Amino acid sequence: MGVAELHDLESGPALRERAEAVLRRLAGEHARLREDQWTAISALVSDRRRVLCVQRTGWGKSAVYFVATALLRAAGAGPTVIVSPLLALMRNQVEAAERAGIRAYTINSANLDDWDQVRAEVHAGAVDVLLISPERLNNPDFRDTVLPKLAASAGLLVIDEAHCVSDWGHDFRPDYRRLRTMLTELPPGTPVLATTATANGRVTADVADQLGKGVLVLRGQLGRDSLRLGVVTLPDAAHRLGWLADNLDRLPGSGIIYTLTVAAAGETTEFLRSRGYAATTYTGQAEDADRRQAEQDLLDNKVKALVATSALGMGFDKPDLGFVVHLGAPPSPIAYYQQVGRAGRAVESAEVVLLPGNEDQAIWRYFASLAFPPEDQVRRVLAVLDDAGRPMSLQALEPLVELRRSRLEMMLKVLDVDGAVRRVRGGWAYTGEPWAYDTERLVRVAEARTAEQRSMIAYATTGDCRMHFLRTALDDEESVPCGRCDNCTAPAFSPAVSLPALTAAASFLRRPGVVVEPRKQWPTGLAAAGLDLSGRIPPAEQAGPGRAIARLTDLGWGSRLREILDGPDAELPDDVCDALVEVLKDWARGADPWPARPVGVVALGSRRRPRLVSSTARRIAEIGRMPFLGTVEPIGAVSPPSGVNSAQRLKAVHGSLTVTPETAAADGPILLVDDLVDSGWTMTVAARELRRAGAGPVYPLTLASMG
Repeated sequence: MGVAELHDLESGPALRERAEAVLRRLAGEHARLREDQWTAISALVSDRRRVLCVQRTGWGKSAVYFVATALLRAAGAGPTVIVSPLLALMRNQVEAAERAGIRAYTINSANLDDWDQVRAEVHAGAVDVLLISPERLNNPDFRDTVLPKLAASAGLLVIDEAHCVSDWGHDFRPDYRRLRTMLTELPPGTPVLATTATANGRVTADVADQLGKGVLVLRGQLGRDSLRLGVVTLPDAAHRLGWLADNLDRLPGSGIIYTLTVAAAGETTEFLRSRGYAATTYTGQAEDADRRQAEQDLLDNKVKALVATSALGMGFDKPDLGFVVHLGAPPSPIAYYQQVGRAGRAVESAEVVLLPGNEDQAIWRYFASLAFPPEDQVRRVLAVLDDAGRPMSLQALEPLVELRRSRLEMMLKVLDVDGAVRRVRGGWAYTGEPWAYDTERLVRVAEARTAEQRSMIAYATTGDCRMHFLRTALDDEESVPCGRCDNCTAPAFSPAVSLPALTAAASFLRRPGVVVEPRKQWPTGLAAAGLDLSGRIPPAEQAGPGRAIARLTDLGWGSRLREILDGPDAELPDDVCDALVEVLKDWARGADPWPARPVGVVALGSRRRPRLVSSTARRIAEIGRMPFLGTVEPIGAVSPPSGVNSAQRLKAVHGSLTVTPETAAADGPILLVDDLVDSGWTMTVAARELRRAGAGPVYPLTLASMG
């Protein structure tokens, strides 16, 4: 059927019947389009409009764009391009498309080798749907050679999880800003569908504005009749893990346990396994194959719980998911609603439980610190690129600017869309185009984030209906009390924790000891910063493997160590000293012992916490009956900057430490004691100076690590 013939059917029932037939192939013989779904499909196919669907999770947004795709393709339109943020979402979408007879392909970081074949299939007309990750939009080759052709030939553009377009949203992604360019390059009459389940009124208005004039906004009710929301307030991490051990069997089916950090996800999985539960971990740091396997294990009900970070926040679809538990609160009700929406799509009742933690706000503050940098840092990057007169890679930029790589890359992507820089082969180039720092908007965004955090705290303590609270936070004007949550009825779960579970959790969390891996390679691009360092650090100058009591993000010792490091400089507390002794015992006798027993202790001089570091080194020397050899002293009065990239940390510490012959005078390995390992460069440079001064192997020992 050609375009003209389709046009004849646009206002008649025949088009809807054809749409229903596609839906039945997609979702089963009993599936029927709801009126709001049909409104969206008709607007896309018949009117070629731009549509924004803000609908609850499980509403059927993917059915809209797959049905619309089938109808448009039958009329001779080009392929549908879906911009999708997560691999889990892409995999589910490809499988769903196949059920409807729609040929779908994907291109993302996990299958770059397949791109040439996929591109050939697109040009041959053999692709109905092409799913691309937002990161592809900012790839120079894709942006310059592929994107214009896709924009010119696409029959439908779909922007999934469209709240990522808005920097007002809880999950803003700078790569999505490239869609502004693609939207302007679409031929007139190309329909566009943007979908999200998590947008309040402000985000909805922002996304609609970016889509252009005349956008049809379809905003539905956000209530989820299957979800029973509850909050269980517990005093500490041990009680929260103990509560999980006591109650996981009471939770229906299989589900997701969300944590705020990667470290907490790993710890929680390990503890649950020690209590006999089938559990596995899903984080953004895991390999793609491991994430795929974790997803599949949950889909197949091989595990009771998938312990995940927000990396699983969008796209994962398990209709019979029975529960979602949060071990720590997300920073906004909008993010929370999005994550709990994974549960209860095809079951009558699903349990949703929040276990807020005392450390939640500290974690929120850390992630907030990674937002768009201050103007002086942005101008510094632009000046460096301007002075270079050529493209510079992230590795080359790092030694010259005071931004961590992930934050630097995020900033450059925003500047690229704004026209101040351009990503090209070889890195990033300065364009010379005028650019203004939008202070007013950034302040408003930061204020909105703070307000969302306050709202999340209020959610945990409210005595009113919790679903009504969330729907109101998302500006759902039709919100009413749900009649199911712990405030509308009675709490489904007691805060009581059995003594065996609490004892086991406390013992698990109080286990001290994590490995501190030594640096073996200098950062790239140091020559531009005036440092004659490159390649591999000579083995004879490296630090050996070290130990810390815990990571600052760990559920157990993390909070105690943050308390010490954030407090006034003081002598080493006895409980922390006892933990260090346990670390040393395990290091000497455990599965991966040190090659030889240390024969001396050296302190790594600290400007911020000299009493803490000195007392730690001296007490360890006394307990271990080893001589205290002295201190590797910092030169000057300026501490290395924190919160900057690895190359800048090294640049600040290089040449700033002094070692006396007495400090290095030990006939055997040395314990090098510090309070915190962050980038690892201070410890690396200190070990290098000790080794060069004649010391034997250097083993780092620190209270805490950041990694």
